[in-house]
Amino acid sequence: MDIAYKRILLKLSGEALAGERKNGIDAKTLANICDKVKEIVEMGVQVSIVVGGGNFWRGRYGHEMERTTSDYMGMLATTINGLALQDALESRGIFTRLQTAIEMREIAEPYIKRKATKHLEKGRVVIFACGTGNPYFSTDTGAALRAAETDSEVILLAKTIDGVYSADPKEDKNAVKYDEISYLDILNKDLKVMDSTATSLCRDNNIPLVVFGIDDPENIVRIIKGEKIGTLVK
Repeated sequence: MDIAYKRILLKLSGEALAGERKNGIDAKTLANICDKVKEIVEMGVQVSIVVGGGNFWRGRYGHEMERTTSDYMGMLATTINGLALQDALESRGIFTRLQTAIEMREIAEPYIKRKATKHLEKGRVVIFACGTGNPYFSTDTGAALRAAETDSEVILLAKTIDGVYSADPKEDKNAVKYDEISYLDILNKDLKVMDSTATSLCRDNNIPLVVFGIDDPENIVRIIKGEKIGTLVK
């Protein structure tokens, strides 16, 4: 079967794993996503995943807390999600490695670029947790960084809306969806796709981004098959 991409990085928010519950992990949502990841792995795609932690902790919850402490708590939340993804994928017969940007050797490998690349070449799904390992950087920036380091051909950015719009479609009925847009336009229009650091990192390293709706996890497979889903950013 022809595939559009050989090596991808899938960026999942913590909220994507929460489903309709809005917090924590919804077992059915997790299962549906992992079923599709398994499908593309069996198609021959090398897959890495960066996962957020917003279903357990968001920086804004800690507005009275010192920022660094709040960010580290968020990194720990991404590790919880990473372990859940690892367990769900391995129960489906998919070999995985969980790598964390902050060392916690009892439960995960420390992030090492060469190891990550080797795992991908062997067909293992590599899950990256803890973002960049630094406060003041989002998991979007972590996704852009890991995609650049592992030579990923594309970042698949899973969202709760089905692409990039001129405004928030939940608040503005006249918001226009873009089929294709440049990183420069995203920065100039201040569109909230990724944070500006992540957007600039993708732009500087020529990494295309497909923004799509995760409400239907089948979209992951459709993109790999070359279908025009969501918004292409390049």
